Amino acid sequence: MKIWPGKPYPLGATWDGVGTNFSLFSEVAERVELCLFDAGGAETRIDLPETTSLIFHGYLPNVGPGQRFGYRVHGPWDPANGHRCNPAKLLLDPYGKAVEGNVQWDESVFPYHFNDPENSRNDADSAPFMPKSVIVSPFFDWQYDRRPRTPWHRTIIYEMHVKGFTMRHPSIPENLRGTYAGLAHPAAIRYLNQLGVTAVELLPVHQFIHAKHLLDKGLRNYWGYDSISFLAPHNEYAASGQAGQQVTEFKQMVKALHDAGIEVILDVVYNHTAEGNHLGPMLSMKGIDNAAYYRTHEGRYYMDYTGTGNSLNMRHPHVLQLIMDSLRYWLLEMHVDGFRFDLAATLARELHDVDRLSAFFDIIQQDPIISQVKLIAEPWDVGEGGYQVGNFPSLWSEWNGKFRDAIRDYWRGADQMLDDMATRLTGSSDLYADNGRRPYASINFITSHDGFTLRDLVSYNEKHNEANGENNQDGADDNRSWNCGAEGPADDPKVNALRGRQQRNFLTTLFLSQGVPMLVGGDEIGRTQKGNNNAYCQDNEISWYDWQHVDDGLLAFTVRLIQFRKDHPNFQRRRWFLGRALRGTGVSDIGWFKPDGEEMTDQDWTSSFARTVGVFLNGRAIPTPDHRGEPVVDDSFYLLFNAHFEPIDFKLPTSPWGDRWERVLDTNEPVPDLRDHREWNAGDAVSVEAHSVIVLRRLD
Repeated sequence: MKIWPGKPYPLGATWDGVGTNFSLFSEVAERVELCLFDAGGAETRIDLPETTSLIFHGYLPNVGPGQRFGYRVHGPWDPANGHRCNPAKLLLDPYGKAVEGNVQWDESVFPYHFNDPENSRNDADSAPFMPKSVIVSPFFDWQYDRRPRTPWHRTIIYEMHVKGFTMRHPSIPENLRGTYAGLAHPAAIRYLNQLGVTAVELLPVHQFIHAKHLLDKGLRNYWGYDSISFLAPHNEYAASGQAGQQVTEFKQMVKALHDAGIEVILDVVYNHTAEGNHLGPMLSMKGIDNAAYYRTHEGRYYMDYTGTGNSLNMRHPHVLQLIMDSLRYWLLEMHVDGFRFDLAATLARELHDVDRLSAFFDIIQQDPIISQVKLIAEPWDVGEGGYQVGNFPSLWSEWNGKFRDAIRDYWRGADQMLDDMATRLTGSSDLYADNGRRPYASINFITSHDGFTLRDLVSYNEKHNEANGENNQDGADDNRSWNCGAEGPADDPKVNALRGRQQRNFLTTLFLSQGVPMLVGGDEIGRTQKGNNNAYCQDNEISWYDWQHVDDGLLAFTVRLIQFRKDHPNFQRRRWFLGRALRGTGVSDIGWFKPDGEEMTDQDWTSSFARTVGVFLNGRAIPTPDHRGEPVVDDSFYLLFNAHFEPIDFKLPTSPWGDRWERVLDTNEPVPDLRDHREWNAGDAVSVEAHSVIVLRRLD
């Protein structure tokens, strides 16, 4: 088979309608073989004929979509100095846009022999046990697809799992369950629209693997945080096939969600790969140019800021280029709307410390495409100094772990939490205001995929991860998971009532806080993982959404709550509270009150036992113009929070704060009784049940 010189760029396998250009970076390779595989697995090897600026490349006419391929890299085998080239190992293309098959965990996919992992070299051929990269067609008819471009302050994120959401959905055909096509099904989209969310944040859909130690225990990598191909949609989520069809199916899913006004945000894992440490397999980058792609120390070993075995070398220009090319590909070719970066502090490490001005941030800042979409950081990793909440640059929003912790602590009745809770409720200005960011820099959440579900948070004092096969030693020992007095048997009506109320309290606090709320998929229907707070390996009924046992009352409450937030700019402010009266309003934009109706003092904020507060939100003091440049005017609200274990009477403040009020929300009521309309005058007492919230609307 004759191969032409081709071009060094773009990297990867690029079909032009006539043939395919292949391009692979390695600064240590001496020779690179392109390996083509037919449907029966027979292999044809062809040397890439040209090298330009450390990039090996070649062009094959009459080779196109559906062709399976990989690489064999000839070069130095010198683990002591970080080099692990071995042409016996078939390697996936780091720029591959589709992958067929899964790793079969034969000893040959490892670079060493099991009986001597530190010193041996394994020259067994790994090709029969390796998945293959696949050439794909870039052509797709997007028709009229348009990004929803929902403004940050109006965004409501639904963190979800493609498979988990669809796998047991009774209205999705069985052959589409667990797939991109299932998520694109009208039943799935109808549910998301009825719920009211504006964006789905998908757990990882980059091609990932199921680690050997999990499969050996009958488990699987359910969450997907073990990427191996940053441009390829995961093949197991495709109903239509794995020979490139997964790319088309993913695009069709995005198009369907966009048609419904829903944005698609990807949870991306660029901090490490599935190749692990020096005892991990050789699947791709490790055999192409180990020292370039990974952070090593003492040559042989790997820096591990993620707890997964390795960390990508963000100091290397070709590694940065891979990540940037991947991001642009998902934006330009796959039409996604933004990214959530897993363990993003790792990406910022230049030498050792997390550097706010690292090359990664610099290159994102100047990129005309990536800088214009939604960028969300998980602002921590497991390395020293890795907790960086509030320290990311102005373009970024962040998962606000301090919001989660403070709100959990408040509702479980911890002491001295009122001040912190108030700060989180108003957007966490202590974290984001100093560098020009707005309240929507805070992605607020109570739960996430990593931890208890909301139902389990209020039901379990301790984790129950026994099914993970690690003697319940894995997962966080979360001292904020205490169930707020809801101990007792599941059939106890009082216990169940309190658990239900606490779920509504958490949801109400989440959706009425300034910032961007993130709801974890299934929390709105009472999804339980039976106390498992680390279900990363549970690709089964423990993790899949149980649509047969929906908590209809909780779902109705959540739908109403989301719509309430969307209807009122008072809860979607683009700017910070000032704590003073604005011109023409007569009263402050926000006020804080004790149950006796008097304003809070400094001493009240620091009281050890204060668990109650009234919050006035002035709807006529929203200094944020709408899209037409007109001032925003909304209703004013009075929020009454009671985390005490007994009911509390709140005396309503007197004029000028308001003369007449009506109740619009009460977490003590699973389903609001619209016939029970209640109004109060200034100075009246409003009884707020233990562990509950009441929201009043000003009528005068």
